[in-house]
Amino acid sequence: MVELKTLSDEELVKKFISGDAKSIDLLIDRHHQQIYTFIFLMVRQRDLAEDIFQDVFVKVIHSLKSGKYAENGRFLSWVMRIAHNLVIDYFRKKKNLQMVSNDQYSFDILNHPKFSEHTVEDKIVYEQMLSEVAQLVELLPKSQREVVKLRHYFGLSFKEIAEETNVSINTALGRMRYALINMRKMMEERKMSLTF
Repeated sequence: MVELKTLSDEELVKKFISGDAKSIDLLIDRHHQQIYTFIFLMVRQRDLAEDIFQDVFVKVIHSLKSGKYAENGRFLSWVMRIAHNLVIDYFRKKKNLQMVSNDQYSFDILNHPKFSEHTVEDKIVYEQMLSEVAQLVELLPKSQREVVKLRHYFGLSFKEIAEETNVSINTALGRMRYALINMRKMMEERKMSLTF
């Protein structure tokens, strides 16, 4: 019999859909750290991150059982998208709870220039900058792109990146350095300015 731990994510997904409950446990264990870290970096509260993490895998299990997963070879990115969407949902619900109702109208008590750090325009510009940076990251060579994503999207330390990619810490640091150099060159070529 094949050892479950040696199977790819896709093989484990297929086994789970076929009725092997242990497969989903292994997938959760395999990706727990990355997904939890991703959620925690957005919400900055351990208990809340843990709750959302649980919700992510409830949704993953439900989606797999109902046949909604069809992204072969991209299980982790699919789960990360679910996590991202659940975090966004959390913030939307939280914002709605901050609405205060008066007899004739509603207003958001926190939507006042005194409490606002950035305008809507600032947020749009910032999101556009993030989108442009993400596009630059995708243009990097695979080894550099991998280090940038593990460091900045998943929040791994360089030691963890080295272990994850089976290279030395110096190699991981070097790849990050070259990634930044390459991104600066691409920005200069495109005359991009990412100041906010």
